Amino acid sequence: MSAKYSKRAKTDALIEEGTFNPSPEKVRDPVRYEMLRRVSIDKVSVMAVSDEYGVSRPTYYQAKANFDVAGIAGLVPAKPGPYGPHKVDDEVLAVLQARLVPGEPVRARELAKLVRRELDIELHPRTIERILKKTGR
Repeated sequence: MSAKYSKRAKTDALIEEGTFNPSPEKVRDPVRYEMLRRVSIDKVSVMAVSDEYGVSRPTYYQAKANFDVAGIAGLVPAKPGPYGPHKVDDEVLAVLQARLVPGEPVRARELAKLVRRELDIELHPRTIERILKKTGR
């Protein structure tokens, strides 16, 4: 395998994992990989490295566990928060679908008020539009 091919394959793999940095020269802060390298290669204690990088020891061990499982991709911060509309269950969906009139536009603001009044659940109108689109309405 040629060096050019392997470099391209590596770049593609980094892009696919979401870990490719197109401007590595702009990195100013120490990265977690370097923190892990200092312990494993330079044999610096976890306590000393944690102090040096300004993180707790549990943070170091979590980064190490993530790295052991997923490699460099495990060090990329995950998107926080819930995935998907966690408030919309079958009961909420049934209330929404019962109020839809075939052939008429979805009135998401009115539906949000209805759900708040009947089920005491706050839903953003855009969430209602998305869930109804996803369910085929």
